[in-house]
Formats: sequence, structure tokens, C-alpha cells
Amino acid sequence: MITQAADIDPESLGIPRHVAIVMDGNNRWAKAHGLVGVGGHEAGERRVRTIVEATLQAGVQVLTLFAFSSENWRRPQEEVDGLMRIFLQSLEQRVPVLQAQGVSLRFIGDISAFDAELQNTMRTSMKQTTENIKMILNIAVNYGGQWDISHAALCMANDVATGKIALETLDAAVFARYLCMADLPPVDLLIRTGGEQRLSNFVLWQAAYAEFYFTECLWPDFDEQALQAALADFALRERRFGRTSAQIKAMQRA
Repeated sequence: MITQAADIDPESLGIPRHVAIVMDGNNRWAKAHGLVGVGGHEAGERRVRTIVEATLQAGVQVLTLFAFSSENWRRPQEEVDGLMRIFLQSLEQRVPVLQAQGVSLRFIGDISAFDAELQNTMRTSMKQTTENIKMILNIAVNYGGQWDISHAALCMANDVATGKIALETLDAAVFARYLCMADLPPVDLLIRTGGEQRLSNFVLWQAAYAEFYFTECLWPDFDEQALQAALADFALRERRFGRTSAQIKAMQRA
């Protein structure tokens, strides 16, 4: 179940429970290094391995990575095909490592748009790691925050129409049960690499109370030190959730 903002213990927020990252800058990194094709995305995939290990060591409970948005299908077909190949190879290579690390792998988004081989590999990977409890790694593929919300609304409306839930019982908490990651804590820290300062249709609902951290660092260059800088910045934020600073300090003293 999603933890509501009013129920969050401020003393527990030194390390974010849930970190979400928009991994931006692969193509610009490739251009700067004279690479062609999907070389930047291959470098970005290697960086994913580093950051998964670093967040696990930092004590983060959930890591959500924006790997392929619902808008990314508009990119050149050669790039899309290359990304699909990287996804497949990465799963084949990384799942045994995630299993050994105790990381549970999940995919969020509409995976029905991918070819049968990739869909089957995704489902098998999730099943193989489902019992792992050290950290949850969400990979957002063919995902968009607006899609997530509209899909949840459609599912909830269907349950109302079929009598599974009563219309008068609907509120934000009920609606949240239909969203992706409904069983996980909301996003505490949202990081975007590459210098842009926008959400780009990522976790629109789940990041309602998130702290944002923007960095000029391109994703393939975002290493353990860069992650630690983001976590250190988060630790200095005062998260009030509608309360005053005085109320937060009183809660911390209690």
C-alpha cells in the first residue's frame, strides 16, 4: 500500500526510501565522445549497473528508472531497434546478478507493445526475482505518467460499473491502488541528469511530494559520487508535507 504523506515519519527521511531517475543525456554523451549508433545507450546501460549497486549499498528501498517512455517510439527506428536489443541483452546478463544481490526486478508500463521475445524475457525476469527483498528495481518501459493515471482511472471506472467498489467510497487513496507501484512508497527523491529541468511525463502522481534534484551531468557520467551528492542534498531538505517548520521540529523532538 502507498504510504500517505501525512503518515510519513520525518525522522526516517535521512535516506530516501524511493529514488526515481530520469536517465537523460546518452545521445549527447555519445556525440561528445565521437560515438555513432547506440553507443551512448550502451554506456548508459553500463551506468545503470553502477547506480543499482550504489543505491542498494546506500539503503534505498526502491529505485525506479525511466528507461523508455511512451513518447520514445517517435525516435528513429534504428535507435529504437538498438534500444530493444540492449534491453534484451541486459536482461539476459543482469538478472543472475540481481538475483544474487537480492534485488527484485519489476517493469512498469504497457509492455504489450514490445515483441513477444522481449515480453517473455521481462515476465520471466520478474518471476525469477519476485521473492528478493533487499531492494526493488522498477524499470519504466513504454511508460508515461499520463498513461498510468488514465489507465488507473479506466480500471477503477470498470470496477465501479461492475459493482466491485461503490462510487461514494472513491477518494485519492482508493484511486492510488490502481496505479503502477501501488504497493510501494511514493517517490521521495527524483533525479534528472542531463541538465533539463522537467518531469517529461514521469511518475506524475507518485512524485507529488518528491524532492527534485537536477544535474548537468550526462547519464553515462553519473557515478557513485554523483549519486552521493544527490543523496546528501536530499538529507538537507526540510520536508514539511503541508506542516510548518515548527511543527516538523516539534515532531522530531517528540
